[in-house]
Amino acid sequence: MTTTKLTKKAHSCVRLEKDGRTLVLDPGGFSEADAAVGAEAILVTHEHPDHFSEERLRAALDANPAAEIWTLRAVAERISAAFPGRVHTVGHGDTFTAAGFDVEVHGELHAVIHPDIPRITNVGYLIDDGRLFHPGDALTVPDRAVETLMLPVMAPWSKISEVIDYVREVRPQRAYDIHDALLTDLARPIYDHQIGALGGAPHLRLASGESTAL
Repeated sequence: MTTTKLTKKAHSCVRLEKDGRTLVLDPGGFSEADAAVGAEAILVTHEHPDHFSEERLRAALDANPAAEIWTLRAVAERISAAFPGRVHTVGHGDTFTAAGFDVEVHGELHAVIHPDIPRITNVGYLIDDGRLFHPGDALTVPDRAVETLMLPVMAPWSKISEVIDYVREVRPQRAYDIHDALLTDLARPIYDHQIGALGGAPHLRLASGESTAL
C-alpha cells in the first residue's frame, strides 16, 4: 500500500500527501493562513469558524486553479458563489475520490454543546478505506475498522470521559490529537495520561507542522 504522509496543522487542520497529491481537512480560522495552500482537494466538516475559513479556502484556490472543495450543504451554500464550479456538496453515505484519496462521508450532526443551542450539521471523512478518520466536531463511529483516528481531544462540547469512551468505541490502531488549540501545555500531560491509560489504543500527538507516515 502506498505510504501516506500525515502532517498536523494547527487545531483541527490535517494535511495528507500521497503520490505527489495533497488533500487538506478543516483549514479553519485557528489554523495557519497558508494551511491549505498547495492542496488539490479540501474537505470541510462543518461551518464553525475554527474549521471553516473562507480566507483560508480562497488562499488555496487562488494558488491552485485546479483545487476543489468538498463539504456539507451548510458550508457549500455560503461559498459556492465565491468558487463557482469548484464546490461539491456531500452528505452521510456519499463516496468520492479527491486528490487520489478515496473518501467516505460519515455522520450528520455536530455534538451537543448545550441543550439550549440548536445542533448544526457536521460530517466526518473516512479516508482510503479506514486508513484515517476525521470526525469534525462529533463522536461519530464509522461502521468499519479505523487505522488512524484524528481525535477531538478538547472542546467546549466534550469532557474527557467522552473522549476516552470514543476511542474505546472506534478501537483504532492509533489516535492522534486534533481540536487542541484550546488545550494548554499545563493540561496536556493530564489528557495524555488519562486517554493513553484508559482509551485502549496508542494516544499520540503531533506538534503543528510535524509529520508522520501512515
